[in-house]
Amino acid sequence: MRQYNPITVKTLVNAPLSQVWSKWTNPQDVMKWNNASDDWHTPFAQNDLRIGGKFLYRMESRDGQNGFDFSGVYREVVPQKSIAYTLDDGRSVSILFAVQGPAILVTETFDPEQDTPIELQRAGWQAILDNFKRHVEKTM
Repeated sequence: MRQYNPITVKTLVNAPLSQVWSKWTNPQDVMKWNNASDDWHTPFAQNDLRIGGKFLYRMESRDGQNGFDFSGVYREVVPQKSIAYTLDDGRSVSILFAVQGPAILVTETFDPEQDTPIELQRAGWQAILDNFKRHVEKTM
């Protein structure tokens, strides 16, 4: 099996750290931004934000033809600084929240799937991160 290096995506969110953190971790907000394109959505989200806690985001196509659970267990939670978790398929993900003047740099690094093209994965995760930025900034 071929191993791939982790992929990193970033965005700069023009909002206070407390708002960025809250909208990243609150299930009601996650359902509003967690999609890579307008033909997908997250109709259900739950989040037990603590080490050993679990999260589950149900991602579905709006036409109901496709869907999957995006879920895992938290390995690290440092409020307003970082989150790390292991997905149910064993891949690792980490998110860093760094103050950059009046904005917050959100950096997400993840182990890629083995059977999906790297650039497709990078583009999808970046699109979700871009949706997050738009959601936070429009609700300020």
